[in-house]
Amino acid sequence: MKAIKKEDLKTISLINNKGSELQVLNYGAAVLSLKIIDKNGDKLNVVVSPRAEEFITSAYKDHNKCFGASVGRYAGRISKGEFKLDEVTYKLFEKDNVHLHGGDYGFQYKIWEIEEENDAPNPSVKLSYFSKDGEESYPGNLEVEVKYTLSEDDELLIEYSAKTDKKTVINLTNHTYFNLNGSGSISDQFLKIEAEKILEVDKNLLPTGNLTKLKKHPKNFGESKLIGNRPLDDTFVLKAEKDEVAARLFAPLTGIKMEVKTNQKALVAYAPENLPDDLNYRTEIAEAYPSICLEAQNFPDAPNFRNFPEAVLKPGEQYYNRISYKFSVTGK
Repeated sequence: MKAIKKEDLKTISLINNKGSELQVLNYGAAVLSLKIIDKNGDKLNVVVSPRAEEFITSAYKDHNKCFGASVGRYAGRISKGEFKLDEVTYKLFEKDNVHLHGGDYGFQYKIWEIEEENDAPNPSVKLSYFSKDGEESYPGNLEVEVKYTLSEDDELLIEYSAKTDKKTVINLTNHTYFNLNGSGSISDQFLKIEAEKILEVDKNLLPTGNLTKLKKHPKNFGESKLIGNRPLDDTFVLKAEKDEVAARLFAPLTGIKMEVKTNQKALVAYAPENLPDDLNYRTEIAEAYPSICLEAQNFPDAPNFRNFPEAVLKPGEQYYNRISYKFSVTGK
């Protein structure tokens, strides 16, 4: 694999007429930062990410945290590092008996081509990546595009599309880490997820195939709940329709609220207890619970469960994942 150098990295800035600013990196088609004006009039970066030059370090690769990245060809876990299509078994890269986030060098470790940039109003950028047949042992030449739009009313719209020349499996998502305080911890922020079920997992966080009702579950966020010191790495089965709010995150300290909408079946809520301390971050982070990811996607390991939503893309079909993060401020 060709070594990626610092000069290969390119950052695209999108600024709307309100002064909000989104920065996207061509490496992994990743969200680097998003600056929003809070209730006090301060412009805060609500995204937790290392600096651009950190993305091509060995430490970044070793940690495999996928900061802000476009993850694929299959986001999440695939059990036993394999799946079957038309009686053909495809053996994938695995570590500890699990294939994670597209393999050893998933889309998050690739340079994406910058295809198109548009200025305000509603500035946007489109990036593309061509995944060759057999890359990370997945079948089919896959053409992938992502379009980032920063609307005039502070909506970050992320649209993934893809097409293939051979039947394959696909599950793309965005892995941005959010902190609506702009720094420190997320433990004082409130989360609500419109879901009635959660995927049951084993000790390796692999789905068992069972869907657990959330009614009396400790991770039921059906009503807005303080996150606190609560580690999360869970797949919530959404009940919201595509034009309805699937999740809400709110920070009383800054007055910033984020609403998530998507056309996907699931939302992975990932709030790590900590983040690697050997990376150079763009914001100050807390030692405990510094961020949360809300990843809209299909179920992990769906290719191996018939009762999970279809994860197969066929020639002539178009894959489309639409994720909206809408920001607003209260208490001005």
